[in-house]
Amino acid sequence: MHQTVLLPEAVAALVTERDGYYVDGTFGRGGHSREILSVLGAGGHLLAVDKDLQAIEVARLIQENETRFDFEHGSFAQLPHQLRRRGIEAVDGILLDLGVSSPQLDEGARGFSFLQDGPLDMRMDTSSGMTAAQWLATVKHGDLARVLREDGEERYAGRIASAILRAREKEPLQTTAQLAQVVAAANPKWEQHKHPATRAFQAIRIYINQELEDLEKLLGESVELLGPGGRLVVISFHSLEDRLVKRFIRRMARGDELPASVPVREQDLNRRLRPIGKAVRPGTEEIAANTRARSAIMRVAEKLPVSGSTHR
Repeated sequence: MHQTVLLPEAVAALVTERDGYYVDGTFGRGGHSREILSVLGAGGHLLAVDKDLQAIEVARLIQENETRFDFEHGSFAQLPHQLRRRGIEAVDGILLDLGVSSPQLDEGARGFSFLQDGPLDMRMDTSSGMTAAQWLATVKHGDLARVLREDGEERYAGRIASAILRAREKEPLQTTAQLAQVVAAANPKWEQHKHPATRAFQAIRIYINQELEDLEKLLGESVELLGPGGRLVVISFHSLEDRLVKRFIRRMARGDELPASVPVREQDLNRRLRPIGKAVRPGTEEIAANTRARSAIMRVAEKLPVSGSTHR
């Protein structure tokens, strides 16, 4: 069963205007969306976005009884286009709950988990794109090692890449069990309490779904999509995502980089965002109820008004 992480904390941080327009960029199975709708006023509206085809069916159930809700099948990286088609110039908040969802992990046929045997797919949108099996069948050693190292922070990337290429020469890698076995055998030093294929599966999934590219794209556009006082709320589950978010907020809060010798007024620094509070992590009770929440970290930033204007 899917348990939405940091549910009350995320919605409380996101919704500052009951009649505002909000975006849930990672609808999943609708946990955050339902909570957002529960606190919105009659004039509020929520656009939810997700790549997963199974999310469409869940969204339709909400749409049957909810006129304040709209759903878009696709990537949140396309949010500027999705909003433009609806005539929306700016929103009051954007929520991202990154990574893979529990239903995707728990369903072996999706190919995300090394704990359940299934087709080596890993696509969040199963209607398009290359599967993990198709990519692994043709990828070059250097490219595979780079993905394992950069997207999985795998210290034995080269060794594991070599093992995967040797294995595919004997037979095609078509299932998660095959891949997990190859990676585990190639990993010379297993981390305590962590499956030896964890980092490799993470890396391949991130690459197949362009997760970091999509995140970077939306972060870069978020400042223009938010109205003054609008909130950006991002829940990350591994250091690569969180690092991107943290550095982006810090950069937008710092403003334009100018030589130290240049005299400049505060209003000329072009600061775009301000961090709201410290990073938030799940409490002990939530982690006890949902162990997958243990690595979650939430960061919140608010768009500053344009210099010379007043905060709403």
